[in-house]
Amino acid sequence: MSDKAKTTEAEAETITAPAQPQAQGPDLTVQDLTALKNIIDVASQRGAFKPSEMMTVGQTYMKLEQFLAAVAAQQTQGN
Repeated sequence: MSDKAKTTEAEAETITAPAQPQAQGPDLTVQDLTALKNIIDVASQRGAFKPSEMMTVGQTYMKLEQFLAAVAAQQTQGN
C-alpha cells in the first residue's frame, strides 16, 4: 500500500471517528472574580503587599473592578 493510501485511510478514520468529549477546564465565575476583588481589598487593608507591589496590585484591582462593573451593566441591560 502506498503512503498516499495510508494517509487517506487515516484521514477517513479521523473523519468517521466519533467525537470524544473535551476535558472541561475549571470554571471561573463572576462570583469568583468578586471574591478575588474582596480578597485583594482585605489583603491591602491588612498590609499584605509591599509598597513596591502596590502599583501592580492597584492596577489589577482597577481592571477587575471595571470588568465586574461592565458585567453588571450587561446583566442589567439584559433584564
